[in-house]
Amino acid sequence: MGKIMIVAGLTLVVLGAAWTWAPWLFGWFGKLPGDLRFQRGNGTVFIPLGSMLLISLALNLIYYLFLRR
Repeated sequence: MGKIMIVAGLTLVVLGAAWTWAPWLFGWFGKLPGDLRFQRGNGTVFIPLGSMLLISLALNLIYYLFLRR
């Protein structure tokens, strides 16, 4: 369990650094097919279904390849 927490923490640090110093790497987030955006008046509702599906598939693939027993 400790190893998983260390890897998760390091991954978050790397992603945070990339988001800070290279924001163009995440320009695709929220612009995929299936991402819903509703605007009415001065209110906006954003539901990133396509982006979350892609991230979920990627994380499941990583888990399957590296952490399976």
